Amino acid sequence: MSHQNLDHLRDRVDELNLEILRLINERAEVVQEIGKIKEKQGVNRYDPLRERHMLNLLKEHHDGPLSQGTVEHIFKEIFKSALKLQETDHKKELLVSRKQKKEDTIVTINGETVGQGSPTFVFGPCAVESYEQTALVAEAISHKGLKLMRGGAYKPRTSPYDFQGLGLEGLKILKEVGAKYGLGVVSEIVTPAHLDEALDYIDVIQIGARNMQNFELLKAAGETKKPVLLKRGLAATIDEFINAAEYIISKGNDQIILCERGIRTYEKATRNTLDISAVPILKQETHLPVLVDVTHSTGRRDLLLPCAKAAIAIGADGVMAEVHPDPAVALSDSQQQMSIPQFDEFYNQMQQFMKNYQIEK
Repeated sequence: MSHQNLDHLRDRVDELNLEILRLINERAEVVQEIGKIKEKQGVNRYDPLRERHMLNLLKEHHDGPLSQGTVEHIFKEIFKSALKLQETDHKKELLVSRKQKKEDTIVTINGETVGQGSPTFVFGPCAVESYEQTALVAEAISHKGLKLMRGGAYKPRTSPYDFQGLGLEGLKILKEVGAKYGLGVVSEIVTPAHLDEALDYIDVIQIGARNMQNFELLKAAGETKKPVLLKRGLAATIDEFINAAEYIISKGNDQIILCERGIRTYEKATRNTLDISAVPILKQETHLPVLVDVTHSTGRRDLLLPCAKAAIAIGADGVMAEVHPDPAVALSDSQQQMSIPQFDEFYNQMQQFMKNYQIEK
């Protein structure tokens, strides 16, 4: 008899569990409707006075065996889950998200398809210092059959007394050299005020790490038709990086290339810490192509090659690195730029690496 009673009571518990589940879900549906109304009215979703009113109402009618503290804990968890549900409903799916677009975005620059086919390589000097210096690097790049060159005309530097770049004159040199050697030009723009004049001289707008959250610049770049190479900020989370790209695409420009360039940590062995795991995360979370800047992430010439191999092996769409005819006298980042002979060896090693492992996207 007692066994039958136990089974009956357990059956009753199962029935009550299902009834509680049904009521919780019904409550969640009502809360979703409340959230939609609040959104239209511009009212905050969380209302502490309303929560206190509900808890007081429960306390007033509570006469069961559970303690008041237990009842409050249970219902606070229910309230919290409902608030999260409202926030999820309110959250708009990002345009850069892989959920919005399943296929990869392909960015074409000067005949080079970034994000499709063989990895893309972007080389060039840290800063444009003269026509002769830039032309020597461009010639070395062109001889390898490459299509793109980077070079800084506006240089945001940590110290205000360091070389700040040649500005518009540097852009003119880049365009002239690029035209002579058949190279598309990638160059950093640091302020919306420079953007209009720069568009005539460059093929890709680079937004550097220090400007990743310069939202007015991001929006201005988004209003152009030029491809944008967006670098991750010095200490930016991946979520912040993705949202910076969203600022660009929200203005209509989906020609965005993400660039992992290392983040600041406590480690001193390298200039920054290359977050190599960011590459597959960005490839999974977004539909945008991803490059890795091995120069700024390491700050060490001896680490450029292994880090470039790691980047390609883990799925990056390409690598960016700096080259200078005579790094010892470079006006910026002299310790991390490759000389042209070092560049030749680097590129040959990368080609052999990709051939050995049959790397093809």
